[in-house]
Amino acid sequence: MAGPRRDTRGIVDAPELFAQVRFRRREPAAGLRPYLEHYWLIDWNLSQPYASHLVPHPSVNLVFQRYEHAADLVEVSGIGLKLFTQKLEGRGRVCGVQFRPGGFRPFAPDLPVAQWTGRRLPADEVFAPPAPPSAVLDPADEDARVAALDTYLLALAPRPDPQAERAMALVDLVRTDRTVRRVDELARVGGLSRRSLQRLFSTYVGVGPKWVILRYRIHEALERAESDPGVDWAVLAAELGYSDQAHLIRDFTATVGVSPTAFAPR
Repeated sequence: MAGPRRDTRGIVDAPELFAQVRFRRREPAAGLRPYLEHYWLIDWNLSQPYASHLVPHPSVNLVFQRYEHAADLVEVSGIGLKLFTQKLEGRGRVCGVQFRPGGFRPFAPDLPVAQWTGRRLPADEVFAPPAPPSAVLDPADEDARVAALDTYLLALAPRPDPQAERAMALVDLVRTDRTVRRVDELARVGGLSRRSLQRLFSTYVGVGPKWVILRYRIHEALERAESDPGVDWAVLAAELGYSDQAHLIRDFTATVGVSPTAFAPR
């Protein structure tokens, strides 16, 4: 891996989020990098409530959470199928682990990753030993928090799995190569039948390959809408492999909750 991503894909109105909270991405220990995208750290101290919105990646997250006037919480968050909204107020801190698509199952090999899709559940129902919230959330020093995450995840001893590596490579191809627009194309590149590809993604990623292709298209459309108010949606639809503009607008609206033209002025 080349280190944490620098893009803001998936974050709705990233400039506003960064104005409200302190957001960082950090790299995990070397032994974890084959499986993890990065750690993401957020701290806030707000005088007024703020709602953040995210179009989720095809990734499972392990999230350590501290909200004012509430007990600390550690959750496994499966792939979100809809727009995710989180209300923030007062003071708080979140330390998250974003697994690579396909990289979660080596930590929890007993069940297919699709078992967690669309669900948020206490981490101690997935991992043993339980995740230590105070060790991760208490330190004022950011490096100490990262070190605590490293220590815990390395102790879980992820098991190398060639099929997990295969799934991660195929998802990464979808993310980086615009020419891969159809499930049949991805199956051919991966040397798999369509059915075998579906099984691989259900077991190791948690969603189907078509869903992954569509989600990365929406991420790119969202980023373009935020960076270019004058974006030509017909041209963008063609670039992303849609048959026409109407299909892009339908997918964008279903995922983000508003049409591209209503979203762009925001």
